[in-house]
Amino acid sequence: MADGQSTSSTIQTKSSFIWSIAEILRGDFKQSEYGKVILPFVVLRRLDCLLESGKQAVLDMAEGLPDDLDEDTRDMILFGAGEDGLKVYNLSRFTFSSLKGQDPAQLHANLVDYITRFSGNVRDIFLDKFLFTDQLKRLNDSALLWPVFERFTAIDLHPNSVSNLEMGYLFEELIRRFSEISNETAGEHFTPREVIRLIVDLLIANDDATLAGRGIIRQVYDPACGTGGMLALTEEALKEFNPNIRVELFGQELNPESFAICKSDMLVTGHDPEQIAYGNTLTQDAHKGKRFHYMLSNPPYGVDWKKYQEPIKDEAADLGFHGRFGAGTPRVSDGQLLFLQHMISKMRDDETGSRIGIVMNGSPLFTGGAGSGESEIRRWMLEHDWIEAIVALPTDLFYNTGIQTYVWLLNNRKPETRAGKVQLIDASGERFWRSMRKSLGSKRREIPDAARAEIIRLYAGFVNGESGESDVSKIFRTTDFGYREIRVERPLKLNFQVNEERLGRLADEKALKKLEAAEREAIVAALKTIGDGLYRNRDAFEKDLNKALKALKDQDIKVSAPVKKAILAALSERDEEAETCTDKQGNPEPDTELRDQELVPLGEDWREYLAREVTPFVPDAWVDESLRDAGDGEVGRVGYEINFNRYFYRYVPPRPLEEIDAEMKALEAEIARLLKEVAG
Repeated sequence: MADGQSTSSTIQTKSSFIWSIAEILRGDFKQSEYGKVILPFVVLRRLDCLLESGKQAVLDMAEGLPDDLDEDTRDMILFGAGEDGLKVYNLSRFTFSSLKGQDPAQLHANLVDYITRFSGNVRDIFLDKFLFTDQLKRLNDSALLWPVFERFTAIDLHPNSVSNLEMGYLFEELIRRFSEISNETAGEHFTPREVIRLIVDLLIANDDATLAGRGIIRQVYDPACGTGGMLALTEEALKEFNPNIRVELFGQELNPESFAICKSDMLVTGHDPEQIAYGNTLTQDAHKGKRFHYMLSNPPYGVDWKKYQEPIKDEAADLGFHGRFGAGTPRVSDGQLLFLQHMISKMRDDETGSRIGIVMNGSPLFTGGAGSGESEIRRWMLEHDWIEAIVALPTDLFYNTGIQTYVWLLNNRKPETRAGKVQLIDASGERFWRSMRKSLGSKRREIPDAARAEIIRLYAGFVNGESGESDVSKIFRTTDFGYREIRVERPLKLNFQVNEERLGRLADEKALKKLEAAEREAIVAALKTIGDGLYRNRDAFEKDLNKALKALKDQDIKVSAPVKKAILAALSERDEEAETCTDKQGNPEPDTELRDQELVPLGEDWREYLAREVTPFVPDAWVDESLRDAGDGEVGRVGYEINFNRYFYRYVPPRPLEEIDAEMKALEAEIARLLKEVAG
């Protein structure tokens, strides 16, 4: 307990001091810009403290190296000359201590020299991702560079004073605070801490036996890692469970500033920064061929991937299931299921297997009908029995959106008790959240520790509605979410008549409008020879129609197939009393306007379903057996959807009319009183 209190005290003290430095920027920088200055300075100061003792040895080694040495070899030699295990060096003659003794007027130029002399892996962070030289120029132009720098020289961030673990906490605390004062962008790179802790706890909830002991190594991956919060908290949870465990963190991030923060966090906490990659995960897999024990992510919701759809669709078509997107691609307006497929492709195929925790909005649960990309992806996951549980979270948890979100848990080594089953937990109710005293953007609620523990208990215990909990936790078979979409046809029944109303419709047909006026008049005259009798048999009407049109040959008028089709369409109306229209083989023709789709639960014979649900009401309906599933070849297309509302619907009875009436009368009285006060 004492060590925990000491760590907390160190973090609070350092955080408050650094936060006070941010106050210097007030007026010249927007609050949302504080982090762009302070966070790079924190990284710079940490690296300065780490490198100072070995700096001279690195400079001496660099001086003796040949000029034509390739960069990779030079880096490996100089990495070894500096601090043990640290993959970074700096060849500038400056340190923070020596810079403090220089002319303040030269500080800007000297700091730029200091930053540009880092090894390439760190130089890229400061110059290309943080764009730190731009911030230094702004500070210098505002006469703020020296006071900010001087304050940073006063803080000791050496590992002897701030351990790697404490540095991680400190960095996360600063990111959180800067995110909170920048509500308009916080949600883009910062997932609320309590949501991350819930996902992490769910991931490792039943892994006690596999995580215990010495020599345990776990690799953790986030394909949309943002500032690295999920990776950091996963390591923290694993270390709390087993202090001897070795945790290796991997990630990829598209946003340059978020990437810079995450990679910096890896640097200052002693991880390998090269395991955090920059770029688009979906088009440029930086960890190709790698497999991970734990994967977790909060990918962008509803983000359009149209601008880079070509390489993704090419991979899906060319590689199929040997690539990442063999199951299908969702609509281009939402790429969440692409991230999930990408993560599944990185599951380990060994005894340990892999576990995935990903938070998404409601779209991946039910968007897309049978045969669509989304449905096929759900089908693929459920038929492989990877989905272990889905947890519905409260609304208003995130900084930039108040929508409903869901945590999906996948496992390719399910325990026997969970085989073939999926647990749904509805943690959206009031018992699982509390209102915040102060809203942060769209975030108005949070999940308290007790509620998180309750969700973990429901999940870990595989609760299926026992003890009155049927309203929040239910277990289903994977096939319960599947259905077979069959096409139900009804016969086409038409009557035909030549009258002024229907001839008026014929005049509006495009095929007729293309004809010369004389041809149109001749055709109408020929049609009138049929008379105005009502035909309820198409064959009989066509026989008389052909006879009437045949007479036009004497006028050198040939009626084309499109014109004849237009005549039949204009002169017909649907009529339940008419005889069924048939094709040349004598089979009934379907009426496309009466065509319907029925969803038959998987496991039920579609014939039995038709006899029970359709035939009693529409005796002449039949199923189009030519519509078959591309996967199993059976009648109807297979689809999958997971509709939480259907499984957790709660009926709320309307208020009694007497109560509503009394409330309206009270409001009327209040309005009358207020009007009287105004008038008086």
